[in-house]
Amino acid sequence: MSPRKKASSLRCPTCRTLVLASDENFPFCSDRCRLIDLGKWASGGYVISAPVTDPEQLESMRPEEPGEDSSHKHK
Repeated sequence: MSPRKKASSLRCPTCRTLVLASDENFPFCSDRCRLIDLGKWASGGYVISAPVTDPEQLESMRPEEPGEDSSHKHK
């Protein structure tokens, strides 16, 4: 297996501008794009999903059956 090559350029994750690895703000094209990306993470705009394994969460996600009153659910 050959060693992985380092990327010499990428697209800015925010605005898709081509950015060289030698640029100061790599992998972003500017400090502005870096801050926009940080703001998305801080506000919950990006999420890392994982399977739900908690039985209580699974129960709360269960679709209601016909005729079932949502105000009388078991907790």
